[in-house]
Amino acid sequence: MKPFKAPKQVLGDLEPDEVASLVATAADVSLVLDETGIIRDLALGSDDLTMEGYGQWVGKPWVDTVTVESRGKIEALLRDASSPANVRWRQVNHPSSRGHDVPVMYSAIQVGEGGRVVAMGRDLRGVAALQRRLVEAQQSMEREYARLRHAETRYRLLFQVSSEAVLIMDAATHKVVEANPAAGELLGDSPHKLVGRVFPEGFDLENTQVVQDMLATVRATGRAEDILVHSLGAEREFIISSSLFRQDNASHFLVRLRCPRSEALASVGPQSASRVLQMVERAPDGFVVTDMSGRIHSANPAFLEMAQLPTEEQARGESLGRWLGRPGVDLGVLIGNLREHGAVRLFATALRGEYGSASEVEISAVAVLGLDEPCLGFTIRNVGARLARETMVNRDGPRSVEQLTELVGRVPLKDLVRESTDMIERLCIEAALELTNDNRASAAEMLGLSRQSFYVKLRRYGLGHLAHENEEKL
Repeated sequence: MKPFKAPKQVLGDLEPDEVASLVATAADVSLVLDETGIIRDLALGSDDLTMEGYGQWVGKPWVDTVTVESRGKIEALLRDASSPANVRWRQVNHPSSRGHDVPVMYSAIQVGEGGRVVAMGRDLRGVAALQRRLVEAQQSMEREYARLRHAETRYRLLFQVSSEAVLIMDAATHKVVEANPAAGELLGDSPHKLVGRVFPEGFDLENTQVVQDMLATVRATGRAEDILVHSLGAEREFIISSSLFRQDNASHFLVRLRCPRSEALASVGPQSASRVLQMVERAPDGFVVTDMSGRIHSANPAFLEMAQLPTEEQARGESLGRWLGRPGVDLGVLIGNLREHGAVRLFATALRGEYGSASEVEISAVAVLGLDEPCLGFTIRNVGARLARETMVNRDGPRSVEQLTELVGRVPLKDLVRESTDMIERLCIEAALELTNDNRASAAEMLGLSRQSFYVKLRRYGLGHLAHENEEKL
């Protein structure tokens, strides 16, 4: 605090009424207290405070006018009031009949003789209201950001799994901004290599001009008829449609490409279909086709072997969930994701055989909705051998949280609790060693363990290569 240089010269001729008016004007709450901390007089600068009944404080101890958690601050203000150099502002809360405490920032100083103290307070309700609005605005922004992020995730997923080739182009430069995997497959290049290239590309001059005219019409009117164009050399036909949208103050084309149905059907003839079926039949991974509810239509020999079924007829018409790890749960999760996203990759579960065998599997699935009878396809891969190798490599350490979560439904709860306890115990020992700079004696004391028990745990988790040496020195 920086005091006045010459207070007697500039303020020495003030009358008591003038000083009182000055103090009352400078603060929202002004209190005059005696040496025992009892309020002898007060001035309130707001009618709201008067309506709260704060005008009845005269004759009460100042400490009784605040909430319980503010009592210590009042005592500190009275204790420091005698030293002008230690004057500090402290926020205290006064109880209110309206349900919300009234925050006031006080400063107190001892004046005159006899230990009188003058306390001046600033009403912080306006600041508190601004802070509440700021927090609410921030929470609203975070909710909006989360909503936009979720919307973008859905858009990205739909863009990636769509079977229709889609290009997003800059309307000014005709350069490809984004391309989905279907577009890369149709145009014979990876989606990443398509980005930055000018479209149309790979057409003769006549067809290129047709595409450019269509894009110009879309940019001028917002819509245009679909066009049929041929690639260079008339090797392939494309039906191209486009629409216009704005993003970040720039216009973009959304271009969709597809092959005519006649060519698509011609490219997959009976001979190609036969080869695909033979590959599925002989595949080492299980393959199952079901209806939209999970009832099996067909299954290859690999799945029948995993399920310990002698013939396909015993599986046909049964629910696939009959053989999955968590009955009524896993299949429902798979079908729900297929209905929402169209595809599922690497879903970890277990597959049970008819005679009690069990194996860890990963399932990838796809929904085929464009047929007269929509169906679901499941590829089931046995990963038991791979997980066994990973377990042997990591057998000395506890599992991670993700690994423990994946075991829910496959391992008894008591085993999961034991492994969770081991993981937490190891993390606590590592933290104690880090905090004590690898001082094992201090770490043992911090954890409330004897040194002998601490070294046993170090050796158990393989955390201290010197544990055996230190144990011998005890």
